[in-house]
Amino acid sequence: MTRHSGLPCLQFTNSHRFRLAIATMNRQLPFSITAEQKQQFSKDGVVCLRGLFDDEWISLLTAGIEQNLSDPGRRSRIWDRTDDNRTVFYDSDNWRRISEYEQFVYHSPCVDVATTLLNTDSVNFFFDAIFVRSTGVTFPTPWHQDEPYWSAGGLDTISIWMPLVPVSSESALAFVPGSHLWPNHYRQQNFGELNPDKEPNVDGVSYSGDWEPFPDIDSDRNRFRVISWEMAPGDCVAFNGRIIHGGSGALAPDRALKVFNTQWLGDDVRVNFRSYGMDPDHSEKMRAAGLSHGDRLDDGIYPRLPKIQSSAPF
Repeated sequence: MTRHSGLPCLQFTNSHRFRLAIATMNRQLPFSITAEQKQQFSKDGVVCLRGLFDDEWISLLTAGIEQNLSDPGRRSRIWDRTDDNRTVFYDSDNWRRISEYEQFVYHSPCVDVATTLLNTDSVNFFFDAIFVRSTGVTFPTPWHQDEPYWSAGGLDTISIWMPLVPVSSESALAFVPGSHLWPNHYRQQNFGELNPDKEPNVDGVSYSGDWEPFPDIDSDRNRFRVISWEMAPGDCVAFNGRIIHGGSGALAPDRALKVFNTQWLGDDVRVNFRSYGMDPDHSEKMRAAGLSHGDRLDDGIYPRLPKIQSSAPF
C-alpha cells in the first residue's frame, strides 16, 4: 500500500461522523406525496407511505434505540413482562439527550411528510416515543386515541410510526378509518396501570363523568373497516392523533419489534392542560416556559420547523 506521508491524517470526532452520515441520508421526500394520499389522510386519518427512509436512517435510529435501552429516560417503563422475562418497553421525549433522535427530528423527511399532509408551511415537533417488544410477545395494545392524552389539543396533529424491523400486518398497528372525525369522547386506557415493575410516579389518566366506553371493535373488525399493513424498514404509517388505533401484539416466536414514533403539531393546536391527567405529561415544562392553557406551543421547547421541499429533484 502506498503511503502519502506528506498528507496529514484526518481525525474525526463523533460530531464530524454525524455530519458526514447526515450528508448521505435522504433529507427530502424520495417521492411526491400524491393527491390521493393526502385525501386518504384527510378522510381516513391514516396513510401508509412506503420506502420513505433510506437504510442510513434506519441504522441511525437503531443505534439510538440501543442507547435508549441501555440508558432509559425518566418516562420509561415496562408495559408488560412475561414469566420468561419477555417485555414490552416504552419510553418517550428523549430527543434532546440522544443525538441520533435529534438528528432525525431536524434532518429527516418527517417535516415534509407532516407539513404536506397537514397542508401547512411549518409544524412543531412535539415528542418522540419508542416501542420495543421482545420476540414472541403477545401483549395487545389496547384501542385508544393519542391526542386525548396529550398536554396539547387540536385536530391538526400527525404521528409518524416507523418500524425498524419487518412487521406483518397481523402484528402492526391497526386503525379504524375515519374515527378521527367522530364526535365521541371515549374513556381512554390508563397506560399508567400497565406497570408490572411498579415504577413510581408514572404518567397516567383518570377519567370520571360521562365518558363513553370504546365500541367492541374486535367483535366485528369488518364493520369498523379495521386496516393495517405489512411493513418493511423504511416504510411508515402517518396518522392523526385522534384516530382510534391499537394492535393485536401477536408476534411470531422468532420475531421482535422495534418502532420509532414522532409526533408533529399543526396550526390549530394549543396547550391543553387536562384535568383527568396527561400521558406524557408536559405541563411542568410548559409552565416553566411560561405557557398557559390555550397558548400556542413555544418554539423554544417544541421547535417550529419549516417545510424543506416537497420531494427530491429526481
